[in-house]
Amino acid sequence: MAAPSSTTTRLLLRGAFRAFPQPHNLITIPTNISISGPRRSLLFAPPFRRSAIGICQFVQATKEDVHTLLKGVGDKNVAEEVKHILEMARRASSRRQVLHTDFLTPPVLKEAILVIEKMVDVKEVAQGGYPQAERHRMSVGHPDVLTGEPDIVAALSITGNFQFQPCSHGDFLGSVLGTGIVREKLGDIILQGQRGAQILLVPELVDFVMSSLDKVGNVSVSCSKIPLLALEYEPPRTNSFRAIEASLRVDALASAGFKISRSKLVDLISNGDVRVNWTTVTKNNTTLKTGDIVSVSGKGRLKIGEINSTRKGKFAVELIRYL
Repeated sequence: MAAPSSTTTRLLLRGAFRAFPQPHNLITIPTNISISGPRRSLLFAPPFRRSAIGICQFVQATKEDVHTLLKGVGDKNVAEEVKHILEMARRASSRRQVLHTDFLTPPVLKEAILVIEKMVDVKEVAQGGYPQAERHRMSVGHPDVLTGEPDIVAALSITGNFQFQPCSHGDFLGSVLGTGIVREKLGDIILQGQRGAQILLVPELVDFVMSSLDKVGNVSVSCSKIPLLALEYEPPRTNSFRAIEASLRVDALASAGFKISRSKLVDLISNGDVRVNWTTVTKNNTTLKTGDIVSVSGKGRLKIGEINSTRKGKFAVELIRYL
């Protein structure tokens, strides 16, 4: 039987190729190309199309999974941070790496742990430097790789003569951030009274802070690196009392907790000086619940305790003031 001519071969292959549905982004075959030789690569077009669709479906499924995992996270800012941690965790697991976050606030840490616990082949380890730490860094990776606690938290001792010029948590925080580092690189600050304070931070910034920080307020200070076991901490001192309020709004409960006028509290909210669970609030009518932490710049922190309704339709709220 005689071999088919090149013209006949071209017509047969072109007909077979057109039998497959062609997406818009598939490369078309010019009619002036000769295929008399063994150019079998043209016949891989339909399988390539199916592969491309498979990738798109995988990406779509990944997006849907992320949406499902984040469904229970109410705060949008927290959800956005948890989303980044989720993406980091997946990347670390697939590449058999261990990746680390910066210091996370308690709400972000809590939600991130809940989300990662639902994931397959991902392990997390959170470290704040000491048992009562509020801000933690998180390490994520595949369980076969993340087998211990990475060395990702360092401690510095800031010492000076604070006997006659005592400095607050905000004073130390402002001075450290004044060196140029961002808040996320800094963990807890443990006040040491007249001696100064101890701070937790990322290890890569230890030398920078030691060489850059020379004053807190008007007090000259010196910095030295210390092991985590040398940290001196005590349970926080608190003062608990009850208040009867007509509503659970932040302006009502915070003004009662910090013993300032409601109008003054409203001004502080307008200035961005009030935070609930480490997130700045902008609305006076933000509703609080048991467990919420209210922070007011220059005033300290307040925790919302047990809430009960009174016979007159008001609320008896336990307010826990951190001293």
